[in-house]
Amino acid sequence: MARSLDVYLHATLVGQLVQDDGGHMLFAYTEDWLNKPGATPLSQSLPLRKQRFTSKECRGFFAGILPEENKRRLIAGNLGISARNDYAMLEQIGGECAGAVTFIPAGQPLPQQNYGYRKLSPQELAAILRELPKRPLLAGDEGIRLSLAGAQDKVAVRIEGDEISIPLGGAPSTHILKPAVEHFAGVVFNEALCMTLANAAGLPTAKIETKTVEDMEYLQVERYDRTHRQLTGGGIVLERLHQEDFCQALGVVSEMKYQKEGGPSLKQCFTLLRDFSSAPVIDLAHLLDALIFNYLLGNNDAHGKNFSLLYRNVGTANQEIRLAPLYDLVSTLYYPELSQTMAMRIGDEYSSEKVTLKDFERLADQALLAKPIVRRRVPELADTLLTVLAKANTDHPVAKAVGALIRARCETVRTSF
Repeated sequence: MARSLDVYLHATLVGQLVQDDGGHMLFAYTEDWLNKPGATPLSQSLPLRKQRFTSKECRGFFAGILPEENKRRLIAGNLGISARNDYAMLEQIGGECAGAVTFIPAGQPLPQQNYGYRKLSPQELAAILRELPKRPLLAGDEGIRLSLAGAQDKVAVRIEGDEISIPLGGAPSTHILKPAVEHFAGVVFNEALCMTLANAAGLPTAKIETKTVEDMEYLQVERYDRTHRQLTGGGIVLERLHQEDFCQALGVVSEMKYQKEGGPSLKQCFTLLRDFSSAPVIDLAHLLDALIFNYLLGNNDAHGKNFSLLYRNVGTANQEIRLAPLYDLVSTLYYPELSQTMAMRIGDEYSSEKVTLKDFERLADQALLAKPIVRRRVPELADTLLTVLAKANTDHPVAKAVGALIRARCETVRTSF
């Protein structure tokens, strides 16, 4: 029997997601949304049209909202559904998602803005962080409908002052908490250092802090897709901003996020920005800096889901599309058990240890960038990174070791590029 979810963008019903009798997922925009002045698509991979989108056409966007790999399997087990059933998982946890999309059983009202939250004591927060490896995203807990893409343990919370709360019934969150990972020593401090260096080097990045509760270390990441808006009559309301990662925008499913497996290439990423950014000159420069920065960090896991488009003023004539701040910056090269192959090749080279200036010149040709700018920018960013690294806090042993690795890579670039 066919089932249907109402798909909301902000507070507006824009379409229906259907699971047909054969278990296939289909999507169609509502006529009201198609006829609305200033209507915009949910995704660049789902342009406005009357015809339904097939599962093959729409799965890249909708499945891309969901967690991945082992986290997805654990969530499915906790919820009593199939791990391969995207529709059933969106039905269960698609209340508070990345961006401004919400999934509600067909015909049910969208929750009003007097959302519910459950305040957490430090002891309760520590217990949740310990439980995440067994219960990702707290799936199955009563009243909680949270979804975040990715394969790492994380949970979305609302932080106001010193209070940390769990959103209930699809209420918006303000931060994402990422606890330490047992098999990757000091990853919290690795990511904190890389994000801090990026920000100090002038790259737009999500705001982060390292935190500890009881014996649990975690990274606190402020969501760039949430904003506080001052109301005319006084008071403040928390609102969502729409966003989608590059895989979603290109219609690529999460399990194919790596270029070698059919995922986005850097050429496709630059083309996406050139075609859709409201400020392409600025965003193309930021993307170039981001890929050079990831190379210098030794972040081999910078795939298409680690870059996003951020939308403002959706559904109006003033819609703005920009490259989102950077997130998930980690020196994966620090962990020898992780792949030494880059998620997206530079020029024709997948190994960051073998990349040369010629590879960056080939990338410039592929991405329609000016070769002199690319040639100059690589050593410039290496110099900048060395400067900010000298001022960075590397008190933690892992941060110190990662800093030494990054310093060595930058010095190699200065002498060989």
